[in-house]
Amino acid sequence: MAGLSSLSYTRAMFRRLLVANRGEIAARIIRACSKNGVETVAVHSVADADSPHLELADQTVCIGPGPASASYLNMDAILQAAEQTDCQALHPGFGFLAENALFAARVIQQQIAWIGPSPQAIACMGDKAQARRSMVAAGLPITPGTDGILDSLDEAADAAEEVGYPVLLKATAGGGGKGMRLCHDRSQLKQGFAEATLEAEKSFGNAGLYLEKAIVGARHIEFQVLGDAYGTAIHLGERECSVQRRHQKLLEEAPSPALDAEQRTIIGTRAAEATAAIGYCSAGTMEFLRDADGSFYFMEMNTRLQVEHPVTEMITGIDIVEQQLRVAANEILSISQGDVEVNGHAIELRINAEDPDDDFRPDPGEVTVFEPPSGDGIRLDTHVVQGYRIPPFYDSMIAKLIVHASTRNQAIERAEAALDAFRIEGVKTTIPIQRRILGEARFRDGSYDTGWLETMLAETSPAGRG
Repeated sequence: MAGLSSLSYTRAMFRRLLVANRGEIAARIIRACSKNGVETVAVHSVADADSPHLELADQTVCIGPGPASASYLNMDAILQAAEQTDCQALHPGFGFLAENALFAARVIQQQIAWIGPSPQAIACMGDKAQARRSMVAAGLPITPGTDGILDSLDEAADAAEEVGYPVLLKATAGGGGKGMRLCHDRSQLKQGFAEATLEAEKSFGNAGLYLEKAIVGARHIEFQVLGDAYGTAIHLGERECSVQRRHQKLLEEAPSPALDAEQRTIIGTRAAEATAAIGYCSAGTMEFLRDADGSFYFMEMNTRLQVEHPVTEMITGIDIVEQQLRVAANEILSISQGDVEVNGHAIELRINAEDPDDDFRPDPGEVTVFEPPSGDGIRLDTHVVQGYRIPPFYDSMIAKLIVHASTRNQAIERAEAALDAFRIEGVKTTIPIQRRILGEARFRDGSYDTGWLETMLAETSPAGRG
């Protein structure tokens, strides 16, 4: 993790830690632990038995068959692995069980340190309707919408008429765009309510929906926060996450081209104050929508490490995973707000094993060629090597290419050169669409919003041109 600061301590915060995840984020956590003298145990499914990231760990334990439901979501198997290897701590990464309050509580009950916020904070922020109420109490503005769960379609229709179309139906236990529907009128609301309810139940085991006004032309801007067990919370600046397809991020950058230093200080300070107000201890992300008029509205809080955390690390030099470990070991935050400096510009490009020409269909299989770029200002977070076979059971992201430079334009140029040098064969990837994004005028001038990529793809598709 070149470029990240590390404090010198005479002892490790934990002797051994279990990594309850897979792939690139497991490798990322293992490296942070190794840097801080912490042994690691990597769990894996049968399908991941040959995953290259396992070679980085001190021990490995198989926890079940390929499907996530039988392995990475199997709480009993993971807890048994932690117990039998005498782990003092457990890091869930992101996805899978990272935001499962029950799992966090079970880890703690087993007298293992949970690398994340308390189960109470996870539960509070995981219920999006409750999170909105909590943030209002903490002084953050929220988008107009319902205060709680919708009991019926009629209640949703009444709320939509009150706030005005278009509106978003959102799963209260949701994330990743699942259980979400954009509705422009009553007819779409009726169809969307049925679809979102079914999808929310299937994805999260909770069919509850709430409604909020859709902010047209919005930007998705999030602030990285850190809190400790002693009531201190700081922010590490913002990330621009508006390059999205179906509510899934493809590219992130920091800082946002839409904010100036004064706005960063104002919103960041309020995010940190809200973090402290709810007693939050660990790394977290406050997500906001920025209206075209510059107004900010709280959207949700992610109570875990974000996929895009490297762009913040690149511009601040702060190792966020290390900070998670330290506050979980009951250390005070070693960084004050005055210590945080934003230097240069960073861009992260998610490299997914998907076919952009076939509606981004996942394309698992053997990676016959894997030749990543290297050089100054280039960081690659991945677990993939040449000859690796991508399993069909999990998320399609296989790498994160992160670049850093003194200015945004230089970062874009460095990202383009890195993509041109990146050779992956055997599977389709999102490298071609990332090249297109970087070359588009609205991306280069920083004027894009959350709807831009979908519009661009529709206009340049054969159907859109015809």
